[in-house]
Amino acid sequence: MAKKPTSFKAALSFPNRTMAHFYSQIEQQKQVLRRIHDILPAAIAKHALHCVINGKKLLVYTDTAAWASQLRFYNSVILAAIAPLTRESVSIMQIKVRVEILPATSLPGRTPIIPSAEKIAFIHNHSLTVSDEQLKLALLRLSTTLEKLSNQQTPA
Repeated sequence: MAKKPTSFKAALSFPNRTMAHFYSQIEQQKQVLRRIHDILPAAIAKHALHCVINGKKLLVYTDTAAWASQLRFYNSVILAAIAPLTRESVSIMQIKVRVEILPATSLPGRTPIIPSAEKIAFIHNHSLTVSDEQLKLALLRLSTTLEKLSNQQTPA
């Protein structure tokens, strides 16, 4: 039995200038990143993770602040090397550290240990007898915070 032909085309099968523009930007940024990797020493090049050109600014993303500091020494070299690859003249290089945020569930079983109600009361009472005002205020805040946390942990 012959297959029935589909009566519609997929959305990406139509010519789309917007998508073509985005693909050309992505390709340009890949070329710029390859050029950056070519001119940098190998130890530093592997820490230049991504780059984005935004107007006259080149943003280079790295993994730590230490490598960002090293990349700053190559500012003029990088800008000179990518000049033939860019559509607009890029005159500013900015280095950003890409921080990877771990999900809250990555550390299972870790819960704060809240002191007992007697110890919280002891901290509160002791804070009232302290003569140093700054320490007194800090101990009062600590006892208030611990009391709030212990009330949250006890089932209602």
